[in-house]
Amino acid sequence: MATDPDARRSAVIATFDRVAAGYDDEALRFFAFAADRLLVHLNPAPGNKILDIAAGTGAVTLAAAQAVGPGGRVAAVDISQAMLARLEAKMRALRLENIDIHVMDAGALEFRRGYFDHAVCAFGLFFLPDMAAVLRDWVRVLKPGGTLAFSAFGVGAFQPPMKLFFEALARHGIGPEGNAPVTAAQRLYDPAYCRALLSDAGLTEVAVHTEQLGYHLKDGREWWTVVWNSALRGWVERLPAEARAEFQRTHVAEVDALKTANGLWLNVEAHFALGRKPPS
Repeated sequence: MATDPDARRSAVIATFDRVAAGYDDEALRFFAFAADRLLVHLNPAPGNKILDIAAGTGAVTLAAAQAVGPGGRVAAVDISQAMLARLEAKMRALRLENIDIHVMDAGALEFRRGYFDHAVCAFGLFFLPDMAAVLRDWVRVLKPGGTLAFSAFGVGAFQPPMKLFFEALARHGIGPEGNAPVTAAQRLYDPAYCRALLSDAGLTEVAVHTEQLGYHLKDGREWWTVVWNSALRGWVERLPAEARAEFQRTHVAEVDALKTANGLWLNVEAHFALGRKPPS
């Protein structure tokens, strides 16, 4: 019988396998924006070796591969084979030959100690049950003096449409159990906690930069594209199949009421957290 962690891991894999086909939709372009900003903060040098953890379809991987050039390498790991298949297709289309792709659990890295110049994780750390433990393991694979960086969403991200989304689900009797956060991302809303996690993992020169990467969507239908092609889809799929179309129609109409002359604002408040492994 699967343990609770096993069940959670399987659910995450299944959700991301299903959303992979739409993960690069234009409505979700915040992933590309955030990847560029993460690399700006990381500032890798040509020839560096970078580990991209929970790489997804490769927004960070592709940017990092171009930043380090042909003399560097990027290892991209993810537990979703469907996500990595899309990354591989994009890598081939761009003719990038300095990327290695591995199906691997972010919580159980299979790399030797002190190998990478940098390790990064874009919007993936909050899915892991024991964030403190995995950060220590990510530090393990860094060279002395190497940098660990992750991105996470801020408290304002996707509001108010996401508040309406969970209120609508609650009317159907669907919501988090007990004291669990509404979304996994909520676990890293606090920049002070992000700093503490990196410090507790033994890193120095810790910094957290909070930035606004938002943009306007056309309407509620584009918001639904964000929902259906992200981890939020897992919540929708808790509804009975026969109820989903009506849920979508009423929720989209409710979100459309938020539109202005510029469209529907998508708040993408993001934290970029970095720390350096002390020299040996």
